[in-house]
Amino acid sequence: MRKITTVADAKKEIAKLKNPNCAEDDVFFQAMEEVLLSIIPLFKSDEVYMKSAKNAIIKRLITPDRVIKFQVAWLDDNNEVQVNTGYRIQFNNALGPYKGGLRFHPSVNEGILKFLGFEQILKNALTGLPIGGGKGGSDFDPKGKSDFEIMKFCTAFMQELHKYIGPRIDVPAGDIGVGGREIGYLFGTYKRITSSFEGVLTGKPQFFGGSLMRPEATGYGVVYFTQKMLELEFKEDLKDKICTVSGAGNVAIHVIEKLIHIGAIPVTATDSKGTIYDSRGIDVELLKRLKLEERVSLEEYTKIHISAKYIPVSEYPEDAHAVWDIPCYGAFPCATQNELSVADAKNLIKNKTTIVAEGANMPSTPDAIHAMIKSKICLAPAKAANAGGVAVSGFEMSQNASMEKWTFAEVDRKLKETMAEICENVASTAKEYNLDGNYVAGANIAGFKRVADAMIAEGI
Repeated sequence: MRKITTVADAKKEIAKLKNPNCAEDDVFFQAMEEVLLSIIPLFKSDEVYMKSAKNAIIKRLITPDRVIKFQVAWLDDNNEVQVNTGYRIQFNNALGPYKGGLRFHPSVNEGILKFLGFEQILKNALTGLPIGGGKGGSDFDPKGKSDFEIMKFCTAFMQELHKYIGPRIDVPAGDIGVGGREIGYLFGTYKRITSSFEGVLTGKPQFFGGSLMRPEATGYGVVYFTQKMLELEFKEDLKDKICTVSGAGNVAIHVIEKLIHIGAIPVTATDSKGTIYDSRGIDVELLKRLKLEERVSLEEYTKIHISAKYIPVSEYPEDAHAVWDIPCYGAFPCATQNELSVADAKNLIKNKTTIVAEGANMPSTPDAIHAMIKSKICLAPAKAANAGGVAVSGFEMSQNASMEKWTFAEVDRKLKETMAEICENVASTAKEYNLDGNYVAGANIAGFKRVADAMIAEGI
């Protein structure tokens, strides 16, 4: 790999590395391109990284250590055999054991998991914890399945996965479709197979050694990062400010909950069918009931709060979304990758939004990112802003290793401190490379440096 000192150099390397015949890898190469373009100032200014071609750091970083793919056969409630595909992408362990969630969703494929695993490497590096990056999951869809079917699937999945994980090897956690229930079934199967009670999974129920505050961690962490970023950028805080949030899953719900705690006014939530807009502020307890317990459409929200408005997806063009057309001080995309388009970014700019904090993984398209940075919107990138979940997972690993149990207040305090430290590190790194205020570049450079230094030090 040649030296990379210009955008043209970076794009040539990306073109060589990309497989045009593999559409599954599109989001992975989008993530890789963002990082590679961001870290050009590092190559230009530092001799060690300028010579990274000699160490093949980039090529090694974007190539997973291993991709594990396996069949998951399980019995449904009709005693019929169903077959899904399971994956574990063990991407990079330069800093510590592989660490990253398991996602159960029909959209899961190797490309999606490579993208998530690659992002996880740098996100985990930003926490300062000794953990590497990985990701896994299956195309299994928990929706519409009975509790017994989910248990049978998790058992079958872990019967294969257990061969590749361990508390000093690879420590999976939850993600979309994998909550406390699924982690409990997975942990129970691991324990029965190995006869070992150890911290091999995080996000466990508390009676298995799970940490307090793990469900809240990612969402709360996004808000803590946002508060610190506003402080560093000399902007007004979130108190009494209108905020829009996309998504209605675990991250979005806890972003909304924490915004309410600090006195902000979150007015939206979204699902695949539409957006709920409640100008008085979202009723988070009702939202939890509808989406986490009853698992119904957000349209049901208006049956309880008749003054709220439900906006179906069909009312907006395909490249724009109602949630980002509502005037707000802070916007929090917390649904999925590439949900915030350039058309959405233009609406946020038009409405003079001050800050966009990414709760989902890579929720903004490259064109949207460029437009927001150019317009001086404060953009908190996902790999930094949503690192709270993995930070508390690291805390859980520490508690398991030391046989300790921290209080909710202790975990919350450590989370807030960690998010502030990440934000300060990202801001100072951006400033060091004459990119003051560009938190996207700051996060990519800071994360890359920490991983690259470890890879160079350990040799090949």
